[in-house]
Amino acid sequence: MKTKSLFIFAMVAVILGLSSCAINTNATRSNSAINTQAEQEIKIAGSNSVYPALEVLASAYEVKNPTTKVSILTPSSSKAGIAGVKDELLDIGTLSRELQQEEKADKLEYYLLAKDGFLVATHPSVKNIINVTTEQLKGIYSGSIKNWQELGGPDAKIVVLDIPKEAAENLLRKYYLGQDLKISSEAVVLRRESELIAAIQNTPYSIGAFSLAYAISHKLPVNHLSLNGVEPSLENIKNNKYPMIIPIGITIKKTPAKSVQEFVNYARSQSGKKELAKHNFVVFTQKK
Repeated sequence: MKTKSLFIFAMVAVILGLSSCAINTNATRSNSAINTQAEQEIKIAGSNSVYPALEVLASAYEVKNPTTKVSILTPSSSKAGIAGVKDELLDIGTLSRELQQEEKADKLEYYLLAKDGFLVATHPSVKNIINVTTEQLKGIYSGSIKNWQELGGPDAKIVVLDIPKEAAENLLRKYYLGQDLKISSEAVVLRRESELIAAIQNTPYSIGAFSLAYAISHKLPVNHLSLNGVEPSLENIKNNKYPMIIPIGITIKKTPAKSVQEFVNYARSQSGKKELAKHNFVVFTQKK
């Protein structure tokens, strides 16, 4: 009888053990499913000039969708953003221009979300200068104008902050500097816009170009320069009076993952546009 009782006890223990394993296995699977859901990631990269707008959208979207992580990777260029999406290394590419004709054949979709102005700004130590002409800007960037005193400002050496081959310099060249102007060898060369924004706030007598929306939204303590008498304002961007306007665009595959499409839908929705407008981007409205 005692032997039989021990046998029954052993069988119950085995059954309970198996049940426990099954429960643990199910729990592990459940936790794995939750973790997979929580770690859903959207990878974004491309033009550095578009990052301020995408960071605004990403932050707002993650609040509404806590199971999705929107990762904005190290910036590169519009071309690299397109290539990344095409090669499936990125989910979304950021563009500071529209897709070119040959790029449209790569089964990509392009969406214009908003517009931003490129601001030419100076450190607050640069007093009494609120406007510069094309010729003066050429002189500053080439190094032929070396002291702010030559423009009616303080007696101090001009510090030029530059990001080679970025949208800021491209726009400056297109509208003011010209393609052949050689930037001064004394210019401080930075890698990305975020570095320039930090540098211009901490470098007395410096000048540089970056996102107007970012400057306004973050109330940066810098001087906003008018160019040839045209003020860098949201109103002048809306009516195209201010020439240095950069499109805030994104590209995705024609058949993206569901999570990617949902983020893009949000970016193009009234909620997304409202978020961008709140941060001083001029939102794009589709004409009917």
